[in-house]
Amino acid sequence: MAIAQLPLVHRGITSRRLKGGVFVLEGLNALGTTAFFYYVYFYTQAKFGFDALHNLLLAAFLGTVYAVAAFFGGRFAQRFGYFTSVQVGLAVMITTFLIGSQIEGLATTLGLIVLGNVGLCFTWPALEALMSEGEPPLRLQSMVGIYNVTWATCGAIAYFAGGAMLQKWGLKSIFFVPTAVLVVELGLSFWLEQAVERQPPPDVEAERPLLRPTSEAFSSVLSPRVFLSMALLANPLAYLAINTLISTAPTLALRLHLTRMAAGFVCSIWLFVRAGAFVFLRLWPRWHYRFRFLAGAYVAMIISFGAMLLWENFWALIAAQCLFGMSIGLIYYSSLFYSMDVSDTKGEHGGIHEAAIGAGNAFGPGLAAVALALYPHRLGIGAMAVCVLLLLGLGGLFWLRYRARD
Repeated sequence: MAIAQLPLVHRGITSRRLKGGVFVLEGLNALGTTAFFYYVYFYTQAKFGFDALHNLLLAAFLGTVYAVAAFFGGRFAQRFGYFTSVQVGLAVMITTFLIGSQIEGLATTLGLIVLGNVGLCFTWPALEALMSEGEPPLRLQSMVGIYNVTWATCGAIAYFAGGAMLQKWGLKSIFFVPTAVLVVELGLSFWLEQAVERQPPPDVEAERPLLRPTSEAFSSVLSPRVFLSMALLANPLAYLAINTLISTAPTLALRLHLTRMAAGFVCSIWLFVRAGAFVFLRLWPRWHYRFRFLAGAYVAMIISFGAMLLWENFWALIAAQCLFGMSIGLIYYSSLFYSMDVSDTKGEHGGIHEAAIGAGNAFGPGLAAVALALYPHRLGIGAMAVCVLLLLGLGGLFWLRYRARD
């Protein structure tokens, strides 16, 4: 289908100023949703007495819901429009957060958290598509880089400040502060949608020379789709480690005698390092389609994850977070860049990218919860079980790598 025949929301944003508006939307989304979904485990611990096992089970269930809903969220965005998808997701989250702030029951609260998680799945695939749709490959690297730096930085700020938010403003602030941010994002999305509809159609002939550059992908012995397969394996496993870490952070904070505010400050280090890694990777593209960088980052992730959760030492936690942030930065960047570089249907592939993240979010905490339930008195058993699974994933990466050469 020619570009000029595509619906307006699928043509891509030709104005650099309007593309900047997409990054503002993305940053607000990261601020609001990180403040809620990363701190919901502190809320359930304080409000309902959840221990590590209960929070791991909650994280596993939310990850399962996210994996399914994100897949369909991407297809919804591709069919009905990216802005429509963002607005539906924001409306769902705003509604559930406001209702959640007024109720006290455990079952109703958990149901609203799950529903809010479904709303989240309508935003990220659409925002990824808005960022990349209509961008020629020569500019896609830059766009993906700015996108990654934006959400990672805003997410890090939200996690850094979230502990202080809960400690200073009380538990209910976990609903009110994210809601205020998402309301601003919703209003901006309507304004930006109207602005995009008024932009002139793209000059197809002017874009044509950029549609297929001389890419580093073709200097590799492996095809771009092989790298996409490897990244789509590695990234969910990275999120397996991330969600296990996030859901056990309240318990880790207790063991290290950290207040909620201190936990937010200390445990957000890896998020800032990840944002810095995104900056570096955007400026230095030679990691594209190089297996050694992806494999090296994966090994570093396993080592740093184990150090954070198995070696309960304050300074080891700091050092391991630095290595963890750098490694998952490259893994995530690989997954999103290859998804957008190889695919033509950005919304659907954004949904697949997010669904893979959800699968990792589900399986890691789920495995840790099972191990903890079977061996409740063995210290670090959940983290050890996750490390074993990560090692199996490393074997899968090498299998994909060398199978493709046969």
